Amino acid sequence: MIGPTGAVRVMVATKPVDFRKGAEGLAALVRETMGADPFSGTVYVFRAKRPDRVKLVFWDGTGVVLVAKRLEDGEFRWPKIEDGALRLTAAQLQALFEGLNWRRVHVSTGTEVSLDVGFQNSPPGRV
Repeated sequence: MIGPTGAVRVMVATKPVDFRKGAEGLAALVRETMGADPFSGTVYVFRAKRPDRVKLVFWDGTGVVLVAKRLEDGEFRWPKIEDGALRLTAAQLQALFEGLNWRRVHVSTGTEVSLDVGFQNSPPGRV
């Protein structure tokens, strides 16, 4: 996968967004709708209305990175559409990005995968 490496914080916006938005537009959404800093190093994952498309936005230390993917066959396994964001592990992001069932990826003890509308200033391991 082209994208972040190592231990990263991953947040999935559970509602579809306008996929005409580029890196700056999605970074603005992170600020406005999530109340978070798009330059924190967190990977923000966005879905389109069509379930076969995904965009990742993150700061790599030198600039804002935008990664887009459209599955040739099948669709991504998205969480239920609700307000808020879902926190995933890096391994779960890898599975989601490959079109696999990210829910089957083992989450180590102490890490919660939970839904939260406001995740700004969350302690590590929790949303």
